[in-house]
Amino acid sequence: MKKTSYLWLLCALMALLSACRKAQVAVPDAAVKESQPFFDNKAAEAKKAEVQKVKTITFYEQPAPLTDRPEQILKRKGYTTSYNSKSKNPNWVAWHLTKAHTYGDNQRKNEVFFEDETIERGQRATDNDYYNSRYDRGHMCPAGDNKWDAQAMRESFLFTNICPQNHGLNKYEWNDLEIQCRDWAREYGAIDIVCGPIYNTTGDQKTIGRNKVWVPDAFFKVILCRQGKPKAIGFIYRNEGVKQTKAEALRSVDEIEALTGIDFFPALDDETEERIEAESDLKAW
Repeated sequence: MKKTSYLWLLCALMALLSACRKAQVAVPDAAVKESQPFFDNKAAEAKKAEVQKVKTITFYEQPAPLTDRPEQILKRKGYTTSYNSKSKNPNWVAWHLTKAHTYGDNQRKNEVFFEDETIERGQRATDNDYYNSRYDRGHMCPAGDNKWDAQAMRESFLFTNICPQNHGLNKYEWNDLEIQCRDWAREYGAIDIVCGPIYNTTGDQKTIGRNKVWVPDAFFKVILCRQGKPKAIGFIYRNEGVKQTKAEALRSVDEIEALTGIDFFPALDDETEERIEAESDLKAW
């Protein structure tokens, strides 16, 4: 009798142990199934792409990459420049100008022009190239837009932000347009600006200095306002010391894209980009 009882008790214990083992095996399977979304590579890649997209469209002022000419992108505190080692000038210089950036205590009188040592010797302009050239060291991103920060002001005097510019144009029309842009930034809160040189494709290219810095035939500037209903406007000034009114210099962004081969404001949605780049209405500003 006792022997039979022990046998029944042993069978019951073995059955209980077997049931526990089955339950223990089932729990990890369920846990793994629930945790799978946290290790889903596709979900992680999609999130990464989404973040990258946000980062990409942040810089509305930056044009599309250039493939038909030398281009080295140089990011400075107050602007970004696309540098061309062949012309020794920027292809374009772009910056986001806010109302706050139109004010500041940092003055240009304390600064001097200097070489950009991130560019190899022989591929960059120097101060000597401009000496006795009869051309000004013309800012693309102006010192007046960089008074908000000492480093930004200093970097605006790098030769990778400079082009040979007629003195009359530099002193009058180009300076007037820079002042107008600051007024627009104060009015609208912020604007995006891109400017740079235009070269005549026919005839010999005029240069200055030992490093043969190209002399532009004209300069462009395109401006985007994203406050309220987006709008854009463009200007082209001949690199000459003759009077040129804003109305004469007025162009659509599409026209300037056709002349320069540069795709401006690619971060905008296609519908908005097509609409505003076809406009050239100074009264809308």
